Amino acid sequence: MSAQIEGQGVINEKNLVADVEHAPSNDAKVLEVVNADFALALSTGPQLSPYSWRSLQLFAILLVSFMGSLSNGFDGQVMSAVNGMEQYLNYFGISGLDAGGGVGTKTAIIFGIYSIGSIVGVVVAGPASDRFGRRGGMALGSLIIIVGAIVVTLAKNTNYLLGGRFVLGFGVSITTTAAPAYVVEMSPPQWRGRLTGMFNTFYYSGSILCTGITIATARIEKPIAFRAPLAIQIVPAGILLIFAFLLPESPRWLISVGRNDEARQILAKYHGDGDENAPLVQLEWKEFKESIKLNASDKRWWDYSELFNSSNARYRTFMMLLMGLFGQWSGNGLGYFLTILFQNAGVNSQERRLVLNFANTLISAGGALIGTSLTDKVGRRTMWFWGTLACSVMLAIVTGCTAEFGRTGANITGANTAIAFIFLFGFVFSMTYTPLQAVYPAECLEYNTRAKGMALNAFVVSCASFVNTYAGPIALGRIAWKYYIVYIVWDLIECVIIFFCAVETKGRTLEELDEIFASPHPVKASIQRHKISVVGKAGKTLIIEEDRV
Repeated sequence: MSAQIEGQGVINEKNLVADVEHAPSNDAKVLEVVNADFALALSTGPQLSPYSWRSLQLFAILLVSFMGSLSNGFDGQVMSAVNGMEQYLNYFGISGLDAGGGVGTKTAIIFGIYSIGSIVGVVVAGPASDRFGRRGGMALGSLIIIVGAIVVTLAKNTNYLLGGRFVLGFGVSITTTAAPAYVVEMSPPQWRGRLTGMFNTFYYSGSILCTGITIATARIEKPIAFRAPLAIQIVPAGILLIFAFLLPESPRWLISVGRNDEARQILAKYHGDGDENAPLVQLEWKEFKESIKLNASDKRWWDYSELFNSSNARYRTFMMLLMGLFGQWSGNGLGYFLTILFQNAGVNSQERRLVLNFANTLISAGGALIGTSLTDKVGRRTMWFWGTLACSVMLAIVTGCTAEFGRTGANITGANTAIAFIFLFGFVFSMTYTPLQAVYPAECLEYNTRAKGMALNAFVVSCASFVNTYAGPIALGRIAWKYYIVYIVWDLIECVIIFFCAVETKGRTLEELDEIFASPHPVKASIQRHKISVVGKAGKTLIIEEDRV
C-alpha cells in the first residue's frame, strides 16, 4: 500500500494529496506507525504549534467546556469534606460523629440520590446534545446544576438536601455527556488524548478549591461552615452557562445537520491553522463526510439501536461500558468517605482529617496531570492495565496497615503508612482513570452514536456510583476496613478483562477507529504497527507501507 502527495491539495480514496516541495532524494526514512494516512497528513502539512494564536484560541474555548468537569469535581469532593463536619452532621441529625463522618442508611440515601438524579438525567442528556448541539447540552446541564446547588446550599432539612442533590445529579449527567463529546470532537487528533484528559483533570480544580475552603470554614460553628463550600458549585456552572453559546459548535455536529460550510471553516481554523487545504483537514473532512449520516439514529431521540446493531457497534459499546464501570469500581468509591478512612487509620481530629482530605486532593491532582501528559505517549490500553494493577496493590497495603495499626494507635508509624498509601492510591488512580474516563469512551464511539453512547456511559457510571455511595457508608459502618478487600479482588479481575479485551485507540483519527472495531480481532488489530518508508522524490512525498510489525 502506498500514499502519495502531489498536485494541488485534492484527496481521493487512496491517496492523501497536498502541494509539498522536496529536494530530490533517494533516501527513505523508515518509521513505525499505527496509521499511514494519518502519519502522512501530520508529516507533510503545516505543523500546529501549541503557542500559535489559533491554538491559544482553541485552548481558551476548551477551557470553558472544562467547567463541566470542574462542577462535577465540586460535588464529588465537597460532600466528602462536608460529610466529615460536625456542624453538618448535627444540623441534619446524621449519625457518625464517632466514625469520622456520616455513616449508615441516612448518609447512604443522601449520597445515593445524586446518582439516581444522574440516572434519570440520562434520558435527556443524549437527545439534548444531539438536538441542540454540544453547546446546547452544556448550557442546559449548567442551568440545572445552578438550580440544584442553590437548593442544597439553602437546605433547611434533609428533604431539601435530597431534592437539591437529585437535581444536581440530573444536571451533571447532561454536562458530562455534552462537554467531553465537545472536547474530543474539537481537539486536533494528535492532541486529543491530552486535551480530553485535561477535561477530566479539571475535576480536581473543583476538588482542590472546595476541600481547601472546608478547612477554613470548619472552624466556624454555624451552618455557614458547610453552606459556603456547597454554594461555590454555582460558579463553574455559571461560567459555562454564560459562555456556552459564544463557543464554536462541534464541526461534526454541524455536518450532521447539513451546515457543511460552517463545519469546514471551524475545522480548518483550529486543525489546519486556517488552511482548508492542509492535509490533516482534508483527511478529517473526507472521513467526516463518509461516516456522519444525515438520517442516522442521532436524529431520533428514542433510537439507541446503532449502539448494538452490529458487531462493530457492540464492541465499541462494550469498551465504553467497561471504562464507565471500572472507573467507578476500582476503589475510588472509597474517596467519598475519606474522612472515615482516615479515622480508621487512627486520625481522631476533625481538622486533621479535613487537612489530610485536602492533601489527598492535591496529590491526586498531580497524578491526573501526569497521566494526562502521558496519554498520547504511553497509550490508553497500557495505562489502563498497569494503573489498575497498581491500584489493587496500593489498596492491599492500606488494608494491611489499617487492620494491623489503625484505630488503636498502637503503632503511629504503621498508621501513617496506611495514610501514605491512601495518598498513593489516589495518585495512581487519578493518573490512570482521570484522563481515560473522558477520552476513551468518546473515542470508542462513532459520531452518530457518540451523544447517546456518552449518555449510556453516564447511566452506567451513575449506577456504579450509586452502589458505591449507598453500600459504602453502610459497609464502612459495619465492617470498617474489611470493605477495602472487595475492591482489591475486583481490581485484579479488571486487569484480566483489560488485558484480553481492551482496544488501543491512540494514534488514529476518530473515524479511522472503525477499521479496528470492524476487525475480527479488535485487540490484535489495535496494537499492530505498520513499518513505512517516507521517500522524497521528484518534488513529491511517497509513503510506502513495507510490512506489519
